[in-house]
Amino acid sequence: MKKFNIMVLIMCVLVSNSYAQAPTWNKNISCIIYSHCTNCHNENGLAPMSFTTYANVFNYRNSIVPAIEERKMPPHLPDPNYTHFVKENVLDANEIQLIKDWVTNGAPEGDATTALPEPVYQYTDEIINPDLVVRIPEFVVPNTGEDLYQAFVVSNPSPRAMYITSMEVVPGNRNIVHHVLVYQDTSNIVVTNDSSFAGPGYVSFGGVSSSTANLMDTWVPGCEVTKYPAGMGIKLEAGARIILQIHYPNGSEGKIDSTKVNFKLSNSSLRNVQIQPLIYKNTMTNGPLFIPANTVKTFHAQLQMPFDLTFIFAGPHGHLLCKSFECYGIKPSGDTIKLIKIDDWDFHWQGTHTFKSPVKMPRGTMLHCYATYDNTSNNPENPSNPPRDVRYGENTTDEMMFVFFGFLLYQQGDENIIADSSFHLKHYLDCDPGVQIDNGEPSKEIIVYPNPAHHYIKINIPRNTVFSTDIYNSTGQLVSKTSNQDYINIATLNSGIYFVKIKYNNTVVTKKILKY
Repeated sequence: MKKFNIMVLIMCVLVSNSYAQAPTWNKNISCIIYSHCTNCHNENGLAPMSFTTYANVFNYRNSIVPAIEERKMPPHLPDPNYTHFVKENVLDANEIQLIKDWVTNGAPEGDATTALPEPVYQYTDEIINPDLVVRIPEFVVPNTGEDLYQAFVVSNPSPRAMYITSMEVVPGNRNIVHHVLVYQDTSNIVVTNDSSFAGPGYVSFGGVSSSTANLMDTWVPGCEVTKYPAGMGIKLEAGARIILQIHYPNGSEGKIDSTKVNFKLSNSSLRNVQIQPLIYKNTMTNGPLFIPANTVKTFHAQLQMPFDLTFIFAGPHGHLLCKSFECYGIKPSGDTIKLIKIDDWDFHWQGTHTFKSPVKMPRGTMLHCYATYDNTSNNPENPSNPPRDVRYGENTTDEMMFVFFGFLLYQQGDENIIADSSFHLKHYLDCDPGVQIDNGEPSKEIIVYPNPAHHYIKINIPRNTVFSTDIYNSTGQLVSKTSNQDYINIATLNSGIYFVKIKYNNTVVTKKILKY
């Protein structure tokens, strides 16, 4: 009997230790959710439920796990193991495992005294003094019974060409604006399209139904200001009409939107970033784009670089049958340049993806792109039941194979520009009190809190330690620099992700924080 009691005692200790080590909401999970999810999942966000409280996340815990395991959420399409892009919103394996372990162990709340403050989202414009603001007319979403893609034509009052150095899409109603595509067009095609519909704008699924329109920007929840490197910009033609194609999901009927775009412009002649579909139907090697019913088919397109070019971003585009994209370059030397790979295409979360640093595409490099389409009943996005033959076209039930690239003529050093330094800092948000040192070793003596933070952050560092603190925003810009200051006021910073870099005793510690 005594032997039995000893075994029971040992088992109790093991179980107790297991639960003691299990992740909790307050210690491990809340900052992951606040960093990656609540930008959409808040009371004023697009997502149908808010994740700003423990109770809400607990209620949805069993549906969160499959969503993150299948990488449906957060909605970042490109494969991060292929190429890194600016402002990636990707859960790493450690974060996914923490959430799974938390749910498996009953999703405990943990010590309430260590709880992070719930983030409050008060959206304000990031471009404070724009040179140009265009806004769609107040629009009441009609009851269509399905998702609506509405294009709005807005006049550009500038009598001369200007260069866009930065632009910011500001949704008028974040509860219903799913994504925004911004175009310019000097023709009257979009005006004709607009005049054929009553009320503001016209219905347009694939783009803006104009072959002369040029894409300038995209917005999905989580996007910040699009800013071009110094000396670069997009040429906004004199008097060009600006068109916003906005996706309103089903269930938005009766709600009002008044989305706008803020622009910073330059009168100087800058290096012109062109946005063109370098991959399209005329560059296909096994076209035309035709997917017979009940087939899965892969298409290939290629284009040789006529000059040394600098690629800024990539933006694949397909419709509902599309399943995957892969684009890469083969240099004349035979080396491969990986550009973008999407294994699970989702039309509803399309956008452009800016490279961490511009990519040099040498003259003679062959650009290759592959896209696969599933026109079977196994594809839940298939708009036809039973499946029917599908050809190239702009309708919902048609298909496309485009890859837009932002590019310009190469200049020495372009590839050394850092568009986003977060890849060089620690991406993983350490939710346990403690931080990550750049060499990968944990440090428990340096703590940055609260996180998320609103008015200030505190650097908890051993007394009499000489240290400096640099704070960078998500684009790698230094926004604060202090020395031996353990309380740092961040009230004037815009909401978003920041990196706190602390240097002391020949050691560097980087901490990722959320400013709300």
